[in-house]
Amino acid sequence: MRFAPSPTGHLHVGNARTALFNWLLARQKSGVMVLRIEDTDLERSQARFEDQLIDDLRWLGLDWDEGPDVGGPYGPYRQSDRLPVYREQAERLLGEGKAYLCFCTEDDLRKDRERAMTEHRPPIYSGKCRTLDRAEAEGRRKAGEASAIRLEIPEHPIRFHDIVHGDVEFSNEVVSDPIIVRSSGMPVYNYVVVIDDALMKITHVIRGDDHLSNTPKQVALYEALGWPVPEFAHLSTILGADRERLSKRHGATSIASFRDMGVLPEALGNYLALLGWAPSGGTREIFSREELVKEFSLERVTPSPAVFDMEKLYWLNRHSIKQASSERIDRLALPYYSRALGDDMAKDSGGRPIDDYPWSPEVVHWFSSVTRLLVPSVDRLDQLPDRAFFIFHYDAQAALAAPDNRETLTWPNTDAVIARFTVKILEDESAQSGQLTPERFKQLVNEVKAETGAKGKELFHPIRLIVTGSHSGPEFDKLIPILEEGSRLTLPKHVLSTGERVQAFAKARAK
Repeated sequence: MRFAPSPTGHLHVGNARTALFNWLLARQKSGVMVLRIEDTDLERSQARFEDQLIDDLRWLGLDWDEGPDVGGPYGPYRQSDRLPVYREQAERLLGEGKAYLCFCTEDDLRKDRERAMTEHRPPIYSGKCRTLDRAEAEGRRKAGEASAIRLEIPEHPIRFHDIVHGDVEFSNEVVSDPIIVRSSGMPVYNYVVVIDDALMKITHVIRGDDHLSNTPKQVALYEALGWPVPEFAHLSTILGADRERLSKRHGATSIASFRDMGVLPEALGNYLALLGWAPSGGTREIFSREELVKEFSLERVTPSPAVFDMEKLYWLNRHSIKQASSERIDRLALPYYSRALGDDMAKDSGGRPIDDYPWSPEVVHWFSSVTRLLVPSVDRLDQLPDRAFFIFHYDAQAALAAPDNRETLTWPNTDAVIARFTVKILEDESAQSGQLTPERFKQLVNEVKAETGAKGKELFHPIRLIVTGSHSGPEFDKLIPILEEGSRLTLPKHVLSTGERVQAFAKARAK
């Protein structure tokens, strides 16, 4: 099996799914996984994209037995390093009379296509250079006349079996004699992919169904070269929620984007496996990587388009976050807080990248507490700074003016609850020194309850509004220690303690 991306942009979910399916089959069958870089598009191919796609694949948990970074017996594994191989095989096809030189210019080809359209014929190459005398054609090439090399398509239908789509047949009348080497000397995709797959002993070609129409030309090449045709499996198109082909307008589509969003690799890999593949025996959707290797089968891949459901991915990600160790999630979450506080940190970071800001051990421990408080409410890790906004940005005036808080502020007992809670916090020594404990906080709330007769949401919503700026939020017994400890730490933004928040609320309400 092989995965053969072009380094012309970021790795997207469609290609990542192709890589995953190849990897799953290779690992299940104890086969060989090959990574090959198809970089013959010299204008668009960039080393940075190759580095990025290798990094993204490894982040997804995929590895390979042969490739540009690990070597192997059938290298080199970049097509730009294999040009002599392609020239040799093209000359062999010419010598055996299975390919021919084509001297048609772009203008010639354009006129032929227009004529074919006018005559209601398929706009394919007419084959007029097929009849040129071979010796004469070779003489013209040696004299310096520009020529491409075309494969001669046989005069019979081209048939092959596709594991996903079944038996496929193309009439030779709709398959043009394809160019295999351009007049510039650069070989084309449909040619080099056959040479590489054959010489690298690839037995299964698993790729997107946008390549299905390329396959008859490739089968013809295998036959012309006298090489065995591999098994083909063309994976269905991935659509957005609107049933249109997945693209940037649907939101994140690159692996790097999902990684930056804080989607865990095991969640994304699990979800990609379910796009167009169904496990046997029911509706199970959560799999470990080892379980996927055991369950995977190309025969259960459907030809129907797969719809990318972001909410389902987020559901799997919430499960993965829950299953991951707290230490791992703490480590992954820290850069998101660093980026969110980046403007303030830039003043004293000494030019260090925000992701690598050297927090003190005490601050790292505190951020871990913040993460564990908020992570049950997020779909992905990049949402944590927004969830933590109320910790760093307390605005009592905004809380009083917020429409969502209006109902709470009009309840009959709200004024009494606010008044009694404010007095008790302002008179409590531990609250005023930033040392308020959850136990002491609970005791003060119970006193407010006894003195006002308020209970349930009529008690807790006003108190929560004072402390957090909103009538809803996390549990007090976990929140209070975070506010108290945070107020004592050196952070880019000062975290107000419970006492400081109550003071600010009282001043805002008095205005």
